[in-house]
Amino acid sequence: MTVQPNEITDVLNRPNSQELLARDLTRLAYVAKDGTPRNVPIGFTWNGSEIVMCTSTNAPKLPALRENPTVALTIDTEVHPPKILLIRGQAELDAVDGIPDEYLQMNGSYQMTPEQRVGWEAEVRSLYDGMVRIVVTPTWAKLIDFETTLPSAVEELVRQRNERQRA
Repeated sequence: MTVQPNEITDVLNRPNSQELLARDLTRLAYVAKDGTPRNVPIGFTWNGSEIVMCTSTNAPKLPALRENPTVALTIDTEVHPPKILLIRGQAELDAVDGIPDEYLQMNGSYQMTPEQRVGWEAEVRSLYDGMVRIVVTPTWAKLIDFETTLPSAVEELVRQRNERQRA
């Protein structure tokens, strides 16, 4: 199923989507080198057009993403009814020297005193010579909020029930 860019933009610009894109954790699904699926939590930022995640240069996910860059992301809430933003795209890998600004930004939402923040950032800078930015431009997006949108299988069940009730 082909999704037009304006349809993706429409989904991502909805208030519930914007709320989810302001969170700090997504689940990154990809195919590992051994051919099995992986789904890992990872910090992210949304820059208005891309999801940006950062990882160490020796992360096991990197060879897998180089081989098969197709990914799926899930950003959701922990309350009822849940809000779920599903995104698909291709991961582009960008090795950088030092610490990417996005890494510092995505970790800026954790509650730290200014002193803790200074200590944390010094620790990060002493640990990483460089990092890899994993950049995903959405090629598909769906928001499920259980109020205005439902999973497609549930939408189908509702349609079937309505048809039975009309018959």
